[in-house]
Amino acid sequence: MTTEIPVSRAARKKQELRREIVEAAFDCFAERGYHATGIADIAARLGIGHGTFYRYFQNKRDIVDHVITDLVEKVVGALAADNAPDAVNSLAEYRKQSARIGDALARIFGGDPRMARFLLLEAAGIDAEMRERVLDFYETAAELTAGYLHHGVRLGYLHEDLDVDSTARAINGMILASILSELRDPSPERQAAMSRAVRRVMYDGIATHQ
Repeated sequence: MTTEIPVSRAARKKQELRREIVEAAFDCFAERGYHATGIADIAARLGIGHGTFYRYFQNKRDIVDHVITDLVEKVVGALAADNAPDAVNSLAEYRKQSARIGDALARIFGGDPRMARFLLLEAAGIDAEMRERVLDFYETAAELTAGYLHHGVRLGYLHEDLDVDSTARAINGMILASILSELRDPSPERQAAMSRAVRRVMYDGIATHQ
């Protein structure tokens, strides 16, 4: 049995301020654009000094790096336990697992549409290094999805001749389109319909039996 170490009040306040800085930065990015936003704009929105900002982040680009890292950790965390690639043994179980993963991703990307919009539509334009970071994120996502497909091929509920790498990227492309759709129309009905459509294409297109 593990015992969680309680977080001190001071540590909680630091976490809260860090989160507030991130949120204020993305508000400024949305209003002014990333390149036109200065540290002074972010600090002024929160009513804090520059020194306070620099105790948490090196610069505004560091905020974007932090958000991408946090996003990757959340996505990887959603793919553990019952949602791990080797946690299912049949197509029926895979269908249920895919639905759970879809719901988890919807919560992650829908939790703050400002960040999803920025990371998916704007971050790659910051500079060449950030563009590579964003592309690395997509590559990591493709590798994660491929793990599920490899498992299904090994167990026989997905086609044995499946082009796993290309199919993983195709599935992620559908998921990305669903996330972008949510930025324009975040209604639960719309997103539920998109989720059903994505899963139907997956199952009807790669399943060995229905």
